[in-house]
Amino acid sequence: MKRDHWQQVIARLDPETDYEEISRIVAMHEFPWDSQQSLSFALFRTYAVPTIGRLLFDTGEFTGSVQKRHDDTAILLETIAAEGLESPDGRAGVRRMNQMHGSYDISNDDMRYVLATFVVTPVRWNERYGWRRLSEVEKLAAVRYYQRLGRLMGIQHVPADFEGFARLMDDYERETYVFDAKARAVADATLDLFVSYYPRPLRSAMRRFSIALLDDHLRAAFDYPRPPRLLVRLAHASLAARGRVVRFLPPRRAPMSIRDTGRIRSYPGGFMIEKLGTFPATMPQDDADLRLS
Repeated sequence: MKRDHWQQVIARLDPETDYEEISRIVAMHEFPWDSQQSLSFALFRTYAVPTIGRLLFDTGEFTGSVQKRHDDTAILLETIAAEGLESPDGRAGVRRMNQMHGSYDISNDDMRYVLATFVVTPVRWNERYGWRRLSEVEKLAAVRYYQRLGRLMGIQHVPADFEGFARLMDDYERETYVFDAKARAVADATLDLFVSYYPRPLRSAMRRFSIALLDDHLRAAFDYPRPPRLLVRLAHASLAARGRVVRFLPPRRAPMSIRDTGRIRSYPGGFMIEKLGTFPATMPQDDADLRLS
């Protein structure tokens, strides 16, 4: 297989109809590590919106059971993407998310913002650190994929193109980002989980490394100390250097999933999609099904 094998496959697909297949190739063959990292950062930045950060704190799930919440979120999103939005497992995953979200008073604006971070953050990550930039076809496929997911989740007024998603994300962050103690606690718990994947002597350094990668306005919203400029440059340069090395590696033949990384710890014996996530005052089953059209 030549290095551009998957690019040639994508070139034969139509992003208007084959957006799921293109998105799977991007996430599981071309950029598996980058996709996982960028989506983690996308979720992390949503905590800085006070209404989101406070809700996550008040449930107690993102501070008291952060590993399980991480695992549930990762498995649900990956199952939907890998199996397909219209597949039985994909529909079960979307239904499970709708049931959880329907149990809380979450505004459409917050839901749209989270959706926008999933579209925009991976593209910007690849522009800065990827072994190549995403093509316009790949970007359009991501837009179409999340537009469809947004419809299945009942999200209203979803942007029509990538530029619309980018404006939505940037504007919403300017309008809403402000320090909130509960949001900071959720961010701290998430960072604690992230560094736990590394040997204990490295954890303090990895925490500083992670904060150095944050956008200035995101770091300020959590009131994290400003990292030294040298550390910021080194953090960004190290990821860019990794991308330059990956450029010379052969294409990935088998798809790589988050479950292959060893970071899913909650289900050593397997799982059922219908049992993932939280179960507060769950929305009626027919309400969840009504959105899946």
